[in-house]
Formats: sequence, structure tokens, C-alpha cells
Amino acid sequence: MEFNVELVRQRLGKYKFRDLTTEELKDVHRMYPNFTYSMDTYTFKDGSQKDLLNLAGTVPTKFQGNSYNIPICLWLLDSHPFAPPLCFLKPTESMGIRFGKHIDAQGRIYLPYLHDWSHPKSTIIGLIKEMGVKFEEELPLYSISAADAARQKELLSFISRVTDGVSSIDVSSPSKGKVTVVGAGDLAMACLLAISAKRAADKLVLLDVSDGGSKGGGATDLEIFGIPNVEVSKDVSSTSGSKVIVLTVNAWSNAQSYVEVLQSNVELLRGIVPAVAYHCPESVLLVASQPVEIMSYVAWKLSGFPHRQVVGIGCNLCSVRFQHIIHTATNSQEEAQSAWIIGEQGENKVAAWSDPNSANNHKSPAKLYPKLFQEQLSGRAMEVLKGKGQRSWSIGLSVADLTETIVQNKKKIHSVSSFAKGFFNIQEEVFLSMPCVLGSSGVFGNPEILQQDDCVSDALQKSASSIHSQQQLLKL
Repeated sequence: MEFNVELVRQRLGKYKFRDLTTEELKDVHRMYPNFTYSMDTYTFKDGSQKDLLNLAGTVPTKFQGNSYNIPICLWLLDSHPFAPPLCFLKPTESMGIRFGKHIDAQGRIYLPYLHDWSHPKSTIIGLIKEMGVKFEEELPLYSISAADAARQKELLSFISRVTDGVSSIDVSSPSKGKVTVVGAGDLAMACLLAISAKRAADKLVLLDVSDGGSKGGGATDLEIFGIPNVEVSKDVSSTSGSKVIVLTVNAWSNAQSYVEVLQSNVELLRGIVPAVAYHCPESVLLVASQPVEIMSYVAWKLSGFPHRQVVGIGCNLCSVRFQHIIHTATNSQEEAQSAWIIGEQGENKVAAWSDPNSANNHKSPAKLYPKLFQEQLSGRAMEVLKGKGQRSWSIGLSVADLTETIVQNKKKIHSVSSFAKGFFNIQEEVFLSMPCVLGSSGVFGNPEILQQDDCVSDALQKSASSIHSQQQLLKL
């Protein structure tokens, strides 16, 4: 289709730099003639609307030896080319969005090229080429079955309305809400700083529950140096309106027996959780206190929340590390995403794999390695994991990862401590790590269906029995 310069100039009548934009679009048409142009209404996050030029087309990409054309759309702001475009995937009903480092769950594309946008160095052609490079690293779309196409329509409708906008020169992500971290020690500080660095919340509250002693001292340092959008408070009412409450408090003491230590943690949570639940009845409790399985159970009982609103950090960190090892060994993103660490945090954790034949698994069974090879991969990866400790900063990064998924309602799968009764023939009311879809209200639906494995089931049942026995000794 021929590029009509006068028609484009007319459509760009309200653009501040119409001539510059028109000349750039001519270059885009020469390089990518498949892109189409239209003026459409874009809705910004504050509800305001503006008619903007929309470019829709496909980005040619090669992935694992195959060629793909990834459909995208670009919205040019009226300050173009001095402001970067707003970029989205534009999947068909048979395509699912694979969110990752550069793609969010709604298909919004975030690239360093956009973040560093600077005219005249940055151009639409350069942006499209950068997308092709990044898409080759991680294919952003995958095929979905006809049975799942209906659910995809709702997401596509959302994307077409584009309610995830920004101001005419602001390319920041949409509003995220408030998060509270409870505690004052190293773990609390690590979680708070990681969440802040990841920009997973608009506002952060550190609820300082320390007795004013010198141990830790992180809350005082925060007040001295200050971090934007971070409030330090001892008033539990300051948590009001939080989407996520991160519990990091622990009451360890070498002078106590293990049961006495557990009971001390129970008493500590008893003074916090009911009050937090009162002020934040819609929040998700994200438990990082140890042992995480028992403390998740305690938080559930003390809060009165539905169990889906209580999530322990569980084996999320180990699973992410495990998947990274698998991905490095196989160079297969699909295979890595099928691998999980589940069960009880610590030495009793076990490796498991998604069932490729389950109704909720979108991966093609033909792409998965044979079970024998999976077992070999698991053995190698578990050996590597044994040498990796869990320090405060690494747990903080894991907590930030989970917080972002919950606050932004990403519906992403994580291996977290969740209510396990009824799964793997577990009869006790316990929390164990399983691959669960997380979102704004906590756990959605049932855990991911895993391959049948008697060893895995036996390990989980053994952990459940042991944890339940310990819980029975506590005074709740």
C-alpha cells in the first residue's frame, strides 16, 4: 500500500512535531511496508483520552530455528519523536502472552530502548529492530488451545481498550498501590529495599515492631537517610489500604526448645496479625517468617482470612533458581517453566514437573524432554541448589518478585506455601509449597497439575504429617 504523505500530515494535525513525525513514518513504511496507520482514541490511566496515531504490524523474529511474525501496535504520543511510543503486543485469539522481563501480563512492552529514548538517536525503526532482538531471546507469544481461546477474548478486549496508559510524556507503569513490610531486622530491610528497587509498590510502609533495642537498627537508618515513598511507623493503622502485608518477624532464641521458639513466634504474630487483618481486610498476607509453612498456618488462623489470602514465600526462591539451572542446561524456556521445587522449605523440598497432558498446561507435550532425562536434570540441579544459601537479600528479591505478581494481579505461577489439604492425598490442614497462580486476592484456583510421582507424593505426605504434629503442640 502506498504511503500517502498528505493524508498522514492531516491526521497528525494536532501533533507538535508533525513534519518530523511524518518523515519518520515514511522511513518506517519503506522498511516495514506491512505496518498500517490509523487515528484511534487512547485512554490514559487517569481516565483522560486523546486521539493518537496507532501503528500496527508484525516484527519478524527467529526463535530456536523457526521464523515468527510477532504482532504489535505502537501508539505515537503527540510529542513524538521527543517522547517514546507506547508499545503493546497485539495477539490473536489463538495466542497467549508469555510475560517476562520485557512483557507484562497485559502485553505492554518495556525495553531499555524505550527507557533511554532520545531524539534523534532513537527511532521507530531502531525500536522495531530492538524488539526483534529481544523477542529472539524470549518469544513473547505462544499458541493456545481452542478451549482456552474464550478466556483469551477478555484479555484481548482489555488490551484493545488500552486502559493501561500513561501521560503524554510519562512512560512509567500503572498505579501499583501500597505495600507494608512488618518487622525491623535485616530481612525486613532486605524485603523493603528489594520491593522499592523493583518499583513493585507506589508506597511502602515499614511497620517497626521492634522494642527499641539496638539489634538491627534498620528502621532508624531509614528515617535518617530516607527513601522516596517509604514511611516508617509503629502505628498498625498506617497499614490501612495495603494490598500486600509482608510478615518478616521472628523470635528465635538459642535458649529455647524448638517448640518454645515456635510458640514465641506465635505470640509475636498474635500481637500483629489480628490488628493488621482488621485494618487491611482485603490484603494478601505474604509470610516470610520461619518456619514458613507453620507460620503461614498461624497467620491464617490468627487473621480469620480465607486460606487463599495467606501465602508463604515457600520454595519460590528455590524454584526460580531451579528453573534457571534447567534453562541453562537445556536452552529451553518451556522445559524450564515446567520444573518446580515444591513441598517443605529446606532439606525436605523435592523437584517436580508439570503434567504436559493436563487441561491447564499450555505447553506442547512434544517439546518436553522424556521423564528419564527430567530426573537426570533434577538430580544435577538439586546438587547445584545445595550449594546456594538463602541470605536476607536473596529472600528479599524473592519477596519482591511475589509482591509484584500480587499487586499487579499478574496471574503468574509461583511455588509458594499454600493450603495443601486435599492435594497429594494430604488430609491435614497444613501449608506446603506448590505451583499456584497468584494475583490480587492471593491464590487463584487449584495448584498446577504435576506429573504423577510416588516419591514426590510420599515426600509431601511425610512433610505434612510432621508439620501437622508440630502445629498440634502450639497454643493458638
